[in-house]
Amino acid sequence: MAAHGTIFGAMLEEFDVAARILSLEPGIWKILTTPKRQIIVSCPIQMDDGRIEVFTGYRVQYNITLGPGKGGIRYHPDVSLDEVSALAAWMTWKCAVAHVPFGGAKGGVICDPNKMSRRELEALTRRYVAEIIDAIGPEKDVPAPDVNTNAQVMAWVMDTYSMHVGHTTTSVVTGKPVELGGSLGRREATGRGVMIATRESAAHLGLDMKRATVAVQGFGNVGSISAQLIAQLGSKIVAIADWKGGVYNAKGLDIEKLLEYAPAHEHSVAGFPGGDPISNEDLFKMEVDFLIPAALENQITMKNAPGIRAKAVIEGANGPTTPEAHEHLHKRGVFVVPDILANSGGVTASYFEWVQDRYGYFWTESEVNDRLEAKMVQAFNAVSGMAKKYNIDMRTAAYVVAIDRVATVTRMRGMYA
Repeated sequence: MAAHGTIFGAMLEEFDVAARILSLEPGIWKILTTPKRQIIVSCPIQMDDGRIEVFTGYRVQYNITLGPGKGGIRYHPDVSLDEVSALAAWMTWKCAVAHVPFGGAKGGVICDPNKMSRRELEALTRRYVAEIIDAIGPEKDVPAPDVNTNAQVMAWVMDTYSMHVGHTTTSVVTGKPVELGGSLGRREATGRGVMIATRESAAHLGLDMKRATVAVQGFGNVGSISAQLIAQLGSKIVAIADWKGGVYNAKGLDIEKLLEYAPAHEHSVAGFPGGDPISNEDLFKMEVDFLIPAALENQITMKNAPGIRAKAVIEGANGPTTPEAHEHLHKRGVFVVPDILANSGGVTASYFEWVQDRYGYFWTESEVNDRLEAKMVQAFNAVSGMAKKYNIDMRTAAYVVAIDRVATVTRMRGMYA
């Protein structure tokens, strides 16, 4: 059933394995492997030099059986419909694993935001939102930040939507500034979730977090916060690599100093004086307890998987491991916590933000973190319990949990015709 060689095909391969374990009936199988809605829009904007550029944007609502679509908007030159569709599907399973009442969606615009001014980015954001406005809303589809978008971009999304409907609607997006109805703890939530997944994995594997060694790929929002919070548990973050280079220190890197260093050096850890240079390739070969890929998808492939010597891989990024590489790691006994579980802290906190906006009452940061802790531990236990029940790996178990929840509700709701 899988369209091999595509990101969406990789998602389908993972789906198929779990669906067979569940003996999923053909009709439900077809429904759950077909995107509900795929939107392609053209976004013409006037650039600062006066010329007109037309950008292509996408919004995919993969499945909204459990609730409104939920998923980020990314700005990147390599955005494609295949990628956005796969990420929307992963969001479907991630929301189901996290046990939050959302379906899966994703958006993206083909552009290079590093070459655009703030005014151009605002114009692009507002035009993109205007083009997809009929498809989004607090009860339809709730966007969020993703690659190369942030709280400011979400503020523009919220304002554009609010201008169209004629009243302020904070719950149309999550990941907003706190002043505009954002949630305390939201920015750190994905990284905090990765930390919780790492900590729970250590307990599962019988490892001591105070003696654990960790290597992290990526030092953006997820990688940096994961590293910071894991270091606070007493673990040694011995290596970090990103798009420009990496740094290694066997005694443990000073994460607080790195957090100051990176923003002043092109948002990269390359050249950090507190360690020796290391490449992405070498980082994957390190003998550590935990390897955390927290960059982009398809980073662990059959080219580098045989060289991975970590005891566990905690997927901070979306789709960082190809199906073949995952199978290889599993056969070698590497414990892999899949993206749809490991990085579900972000969507869980997004759900909290949406609830607070709709309720009009906001929680303290400690309340948010406590609720996130409870949801993440609950999700980890559900997946590890399923893995034990069927004697399967954690990725397959996560899909079994997620697909079973969406399939059950699909059957209950029946088919509208």
